[in-house]
Amino acid sequence: MTPSAAATPATPPSAAPGAAAAAGRGPWDIGSPARLLAAALVCGAAVLIFAVHLRPLGYVPLLAGVALGLVVDRAFGRDLALIGTGMAIVSAISLKADLSDAGMARFTVALSLAVLVPWVLSRYLFRQRTIRFPVATGRRWARWQWIYLGAVVVIGYLVLPFYFIGSGAYRNWPDLDGGQDIARLFVGVNAVGIWDELFFICTVFALLRQHLGLWTANVLQSVVFVSFLWELGYREWGPLLTAPFALVQGWIFARSTSLSYVVAVHLLFDLVVFGVLVHAHHPELADVFLTAPD
Repeated sequence: MTPSAAATPATPPSAAPGAAAAAGRGPWDIGSPARLLAAALVCGAAVLIFAVHLRPLGYVPLLAGVALGLVVDRAFGRDLALIGTGMAIVSAISLKADLSDAGMARFTVALSLAVLVPWVLSRYLFRQRTIRFPVATGRRWARWQWIYLGAVVVIGYLVLPFYFIGSGAYRNWPDLDGGQDIARLFVGVNAVGIWDELFFICTVFALLRQHLGLWTANVLQSVVFVSFLWELGYREWGPLLTAPFALVQGWIFARSTSLSYVVAVHLLFDLVVFGVLVHAHHPELADVFLTAPD
């Protein structure tokens, strides 16, 4: 991220036409059945690629969706190709949680490229400013935003222990052998949380919003978001938590146009995730969760 990109206002002059078009669409606008089908093929491919882990067959609908998008509208197909490029880069590695040096290095390289490559192509090859990372928006957070931050912590505190420990999903993360592994888990959980917002919200959701209604785009990005988290470890009945979370994050970003805020929400949630995972692996640590099953 460059300083100039971080400080970009919500609707810079170069992005104004696209932003105006997005604002003029109904929340469930699909453009046309072919447009919706193309986007659904690309985003639905994430289920096969990440959740079902059906590779290389999962790339077939992705490529078909990009091809159909190019037929429908060249700019639309190009944006679907950017989404597909990021997904393909992520799929180059296993997303199973890995706290080893090699595992963390793989995550760092692959996830970084999955954001940087679409951003570079969009900004410098296609001369677009759709993918932006608005940090310094110049607007103060509203009261509802502060209240929601507190609500996220309370909801996470009550629900996450029951989910991770009750379902056994915590076993999808590696055992924590000592303080170094706990420190690595803290870094990894927070780094992936920030990346989630950079890719799923600022990239996938933002690109889809240029061509589809807010909620149409939001549902589609949530399919990619939840599929990624499934492979990462949020399995069993995890999608009942991750799907609403992904949808709310997209809606909040559309309303606030603030990366800082959605990242703050995500990191607070992930702080609870971290605490629950530590407690699940070492019950004598972080023993503060009232809803943790015995």
